[in-house]
Amino acid sequence: MAAKVLFVDDEPNVTQACKHVLRKEAYEILTAHCADEALRLLRDQSVDVVVSDELMPGLPGTEFLAHVRRQYPDTVRIILTGHANLETAVRAINENGIYRFLLKPCNGLDLAITIRRALEFKQLLDKARSLLKAAAQQSTLLHQLEKEHPGITKVERNDAGAIITDEPQGNLNTLIEKIDAEIKNSETFLQDKLPATV
Repeated sequence: MAAKVLFVDDEPNVTQACKHVLRKEAYEILTAHCADEALRLLRDQSVDVVVSDELMPGLPGTEFLAHVRRQYPDTVRIILTGHANLETAVRAINENGIYRFLLKPCNGLDLAITIRRALEFKQLLDKARSLLKAAAQQSTLLHQLEKEHPGITKVERNDAGAIITDEPQGNLNTLIEKIDAEIKNSETFLQDKLPATV
């Protein structure tokens, strides 16, 4: 499924210019002309990156992106504004977790590169969350195995690396079958969640 980027600006010519500059990019571009319209769009569909103007009627861009951060924390947030000052930029980055702060007029190539990097950043965050979830599942499995077979996580090995155990062979075969099944489950989970590498 293609990534989605939402541009929020009260000037239609700005959103149209962004769409034109980025027309060859491999993601879907959505537009909104105010924060309320953008929040309705975000309720209806998943968006990967939001690029917002700062000075808009109603809710300013930094406050709008603070809402986005609270309600959709996985969405990467960028400010694109022609009315910047250092205080606004620092507050946007520090308090609202803004990924980048860009000034208008923005070079089309710079905008395209910034959005590509934002999408890569989001993919890395998603991958990290999947790996943390898999690690938590494996930790739970090890904890259960330790309860059923005390000492299993503190194994002794011989010089060849083989595990030394005093358990009867029947119990060991059952344990190995459980471990094999859980490894297959973990591999299936990771294959489903992580994008293929090139």
